[in-house]
Amino acid sequence: MTQPSGSEIATPSAAEVPTFSLLLGGPLFQFYRRMHLTGNGLELVRRRVVAITLFVWLPLLILSALEGHALGGAVAVPFLHDIEMNVRFLVALPVLIVAEVLVNVELALPVRQFMERRIVAPEDMPRFRAAVTSALRARNSVVLELSLLVLVYTVGLWFWRSQIALGASTWYAWPEATHLRLRAAGYWYAYVSIPIFQFILLRWYMHLVLWFRLLWHVSRLNLRLSVAHPDRAGGIGFLAKTSYAFGPILFAQGALLAGVLASRILFEGQTLKSLMPEAAGFVGFYVVFILGPLLMFSPMLARVRRQGAADYGLLAYRYVSGFEDKWIRGGVPEASRLLGSVDLQALGDLGNSYSVVQQMRTLVFQPRDIVRLAITTAAPLLPLALTMFSLEDLVIRVIKIIM
Repeated sequence: MTQPSGSEIATPSAAEVPTFSLLLGGPLFQFYRRMHLTGNGLELVRRRVVAITLFVWLPLLILSALEGHALGGAVAVPFLHDIEMNVRFLVALPVLIVAEVLVNVELALPVRQFMERRIVAPEDMPRFRAAVTSALRARNSVVLELSLLVLVYTVGLWFWRSQIALGASTWYAWPEATHLRLRAAGYWYAYVSIPIFQFILLRWYMHLVLWFRLLWHVSRLNLRLSVAHPDRAGGIGFLAKTSYAFGPILFAQGALLAGVLASRILFEGQTLKSLMPEAAGFVGFYVVFILGPLLMFSPMLARVRRQGAADYGLLAYRYVSGFEDKWIRGGVPEASRLLGSVDLQALGDLGNSYSVVQQMRTLVFQPRDIVRLAITTAAPLLPLALTMFSLEDLVIRVIKIIM
């Protein structure tokens, strides 16, 4: 790993650094702007949360109340007892909308860092810019977002009817022969609320794929990684921190999972204990989905570590040999000559550098990153513990664990 010269490490000007954003573009963003739900930088997030949430949820409440199914009535699941639906629209949906602001800010920084830190070699800069431009072009694609819309009104609607909708009499439908008959609230639910939520969620998946695609292109470039970088990841450890930007999305997924499991516990008679392996599997899947793509940098990190260990090992051997020739084999020196000697200081610095090289990881992320994302995803599942213990018992158990 050769060090660039002083002229090469000069910080690039703002004009040289591409502006990157996964969110500031696309048909939905333009729609938000026309409806005065955002400015040029995703401002007015509270307005978007309130407007979209009320649009998908409030008509359901009104229609179900008019039909007498808001709190009770001759249905197995009244509107306000439908935990899965209310969690989806009152918890997960607002979180997915708010997450846009965080992701927009956090993902712009690593793209700049690749250039400002001169991690991308000059000869690969055109390919780096092309990768960023390609991601922005896909973000703005009308075809992609229209495809998502078609998907939610075909596969999404079929999946909801066949896999998610409850088979019992509910506030939105009742079973008749082999299919569900929708009530007035059910039509809004099936053809407005559910598609809007699915579209926003799938649009997030599309943005995640675009981000991972950009990282894949970057991982194929000639990156100037430093084996002795203090982050123990060759200088690209900042990529692991970008995973925290997706924390709200994982929290929303955890909330959706909690809503589904709550419905199965309350209306199908299942127990939390029997559902725990399934819940753990989903939490693990979501964490792997976010961190897994970072493994594409591992082969490069492994090569840098092997080469760096060899280079620093040779450097250390040569220096230590010279040190011993001067200070050991040349005779025992007087103590006064050793005091303040730069040779001793350099030997210590070399030892520290060699230790850093030996500690370099072949993974961009660390175990604590896995734990944090897992906790974020699993946090919405904690209220389900109340189906096994009373609130008082749960508090006592938590206190015992802490104390």
